[in-house]
Amino acid sequence: MKPRVKTMRLASVEGQSTDSEHDVLSLAEQARRSLRRDITQGVLEPGQTLRLEFLKGRYGISFSPIREALTSLEGERLVVSSPSKGFKVAPLSEKEMWDAIETRILIDCEALRRSINNGDDAWEVQLVSAFYALKLAAKSSDVGRLEQEAEELLELRHLEFHRSLIANCNSSWLKQLSAQFYVQTERYRLPNLHGANNPYACSKPHKRDVNKEHADLLAATVDRDSNMACALLAKHYRDTGNMIAAAISARETTEKEAS
Repeated sequence: MKPRVKTMRLASVEGQSTDSEHDVLSLAEQARRSLRRDITQGVLEPGQTLRLEFLKGRYGISFSPIREALTSLEGERLVVSSPSKGFKVAPLSEKEMWDAIETRILIDCEALRRSINNGDDAWEVQLVSAFYALKLAAKSSDVGRLEQEAEELLELRHLEFHRSLIANCNSSWLKQLSAQFYVQTERYRLPNLHGANNPYACSKPHKRDVNKEHADLLAATVDRDSNMACALLAKHYRDTGNMIAAAISARETTEKEAS
């Protein structure tokens, strides 16, 4: 995978321009972004102890910036700490996942309503452009066999489409909260929905057509039908939650049968 694709995706998650790889970041911010990425993608597993020596070796950053990054991520509920045991990756649970999904629905639907109400030609052009960029990235018949760089690009385009939906809400708070809950739900989606479980994959036992879901969402938004757009967005998120829950259940069943 080329570094630029991953850096662009990190910039989008942070709500910044995708040219931000040229900015000079503090060491603490570099550590925070790297940790955030690895936690979200499941590279650092839920409950894993985050020893400073290990993190220093992994990221090539000294203890002080890493401590600062961990404290920041604790505020985002991606990391937990205790006086005696130090920092750990926050645990996951299906209950917590659904809480995050339903809260994300409240935030993103309100932001989408405002974005539609404030909608102008420039916003609509940006949204349509983001949709077609996503459609092109998803063109392959089986994402499960794509190279990692292509998967990263697809994830970036997917994020940019959803960000474009709420881009005109005129609320920095809603955008910030949306980005935060995006990360919380990605912690569940990325490690569990891959290969045949990926909703873009051609073998879809889950019978979802994610491309059509995005097309329908775009159509309702461009038509300025906020009720329909919000209903489609909520269903889009909940369907993903159901897929994640099914994938987790299937894995747990397999593990029990193997033990």
